[in-house]
Amino acid sequence: MNAASLIRLLTLSAIWGAAFLFMRIAVPALGPAALVEFRVALAALFLLAMALLLKKKLDIRLHWRHYLVLGLLNSAFPFLLFAFAAQTLSASLLSILNATAPIWSAAIGAIWTRTLLTAKAAFGLGLGIAGVALLVGFDKITVLPDAGLAIAAALGAAASYGVSSLYVKSAQAIEPFANAHGSMWAATLILAPALLFFPVTTLPGPGVIGSVVALGILCSGIAYLLYFRLIVDLGAASALTVTFLIPLFGILWGSLFLGEVIGWHTIAGSVIVIFGTAMVTGFSLSNLFRKTAAAHG
Repeated sequence: MNAASLIRLLTLSAIWGAAFLFMRIAVPALGPAALVEFRVALAALFLLAMALLLKKKLDIRLHWRHYLVLGLLNSAFPFLLFAFAAQTLSASLLSILNATAPIWSAAIGAIWTRTLLTAKAAFGLGLGIAGVALLVGFDKITVLPDAGLAIAAALGAAASYGVSSLYVKSAQAIEPFANAHGSMWAATLILAPALLFFPVTTLPGPGVIGSVVALGILCSGIAYLLYFRLIVDLGAASALTVTFLIPLFGILWGSLFLGEVIGWHTIAGSVIVIFGTAMVTGFSLSNLFRKTAAAHG
């Protein structure tokens, strides 16, 4: 992995880790529905500007059903669930629960195809469950009245990402930028009716507005561009490394800007979840460097 790719990888991890910080700041004022609608709409507009600049087409007439499915599973539904969970859970806990997405993908894929997981993947799945149990069992937040529902929502969001990844593998191959652009417009349309039932009733302050803009343009629009560049440079498997780094930044930003306490269970739980995810996905540093070296000749 060259220096430029490493910088992109760390930058993307830091940006996606910050998404949970921005959600925690903005959701109390806007509510989950409005926050996510503004987020995906801003991302769609940003990606539209990039599409015009790069002269990339969507072919909406041909792929509109695909964009709707992807917009629902990869954006609208998980974003909404995470925003709901952010009303109760810390940014640190949200970022760690997000890292279970590959575990969900492997488990759901095994059920869907009626195939048994390998012993290594099954052990990794067990580790992931143990890590989540450690996190929620010792976190003081879990004693709050709505904590159980919030944890279920965050895990549901991660599961939705897992289903989305399985869908993309089975769907017609479409250029990654078009997937991002089209899915953001689809998510915007899917969530728009929710504003009729959950309108914004108070004028948001500068911090809230800044967080929404950051979520839409930085954490969705720019982040997608970085991610797709990594896929081109390193391949999809190696770009998966970002999954393991997001919790590190999520914990860091939560501690620095929200004063969240980093307990022993936070560190231990995140390490166990990340290690379990690595086992389920078959990820290893040696494979990463070997694939990266092959990609660069």
